[in-house]
Amino acid sequence: MNPAFSANPLTDLDQLTQYPFMVNALAAGTIVAVIAALVGWFVVLRRESFVCHTLSVMSFPGASGAALAGLPLASGYFVFAVGGALAIAFGSRVSGRRSATQESAVVGTVGAVALGLGFLFLSLYGGILESVETLLFGSFVGISRGQVETLLVVALLAAAVLAAVGRPLFYASVDEQAASADGVPVRALSIVFLVLLGLAVAAIAQIVGVLLTFALLVAPAATAQLLTTRLRWSLALSVALAVLETWVALTLSYFTNEALGFCVTTIALVLYAAARLHRGLRR
Repeated sequence: MNPAFSANPLTDLDQLTQYPFMVNALAAGTIVAVIAALVGWFVVLRRESFVCHTLSVMSFPGASGAALAGLPLASGYFVFAVGGALAIAFGSRVSGRRSATQESAVVGTVGAVALGLGFLFLSLYGGILESVETLLFGSFVGISRGQVETLLVVALLAAAVLAAVGRPLFYASVDEQAASADGVPVRALSIVFLVLLGLAVAAIAQIVGVLLTFALLVAPAATAQLLTTRLRWSLALSVALAVLETWVALTLSYFTNEALGFCVTTIALVLYAAARLHRGLRR
């Protein structure tokens, strides 16, 4: 019998949590949402949304390369996303400073090379890449307890790194030249942040898919920054929105059988549009 919404929310919650795979999905989704909100907040601040998209594309060669090597697809996600992040980090600076023009060129080049490698690995593999639709659009089916634990480790690592470098990273993101003049290691911070972003993208892609990873990374943070300029409130609101979007999307996907990535993106778009409208009315 297919699950269906009822008039009783408690009954719906009971249906939602009666299967272990759905409990794992909710746990993984919550972890991923927190990672996305914290890292995504700095992505929006640093205007690196295009980097998110390119790093999510790295999951394609990662998955096909892992399949070719006989390894779990998730391991390929992490290796190639972090590798792409390092390539962008080291190739985006001119005379020791971050260059938007150079970064744009490097990001585009890395994305093109990633697609080429993905097709190469897929042709060498000679088979059908397992769960291509899941790779592209995400799925909550089949998330294991081991994956949840791996995502939790990544989330704790991300939180620890951001707690350690958050203040200087914020300073460098707002005014890199002033931060550099004050002795802030802006280049090292940029590298650390992009590696952290690569880990976050690899984690998120396992839930919402390659094509829609940047939606969960960018939309909640962008919405939060529209609603408040207070740093702590903005970060907290970003986390709350990301968790809300993920839980509602998982619920809708479970009961309606719609693609999880589609549900996440639609909810994110509605909330962002509402925030833009609210801000426009206040002016």
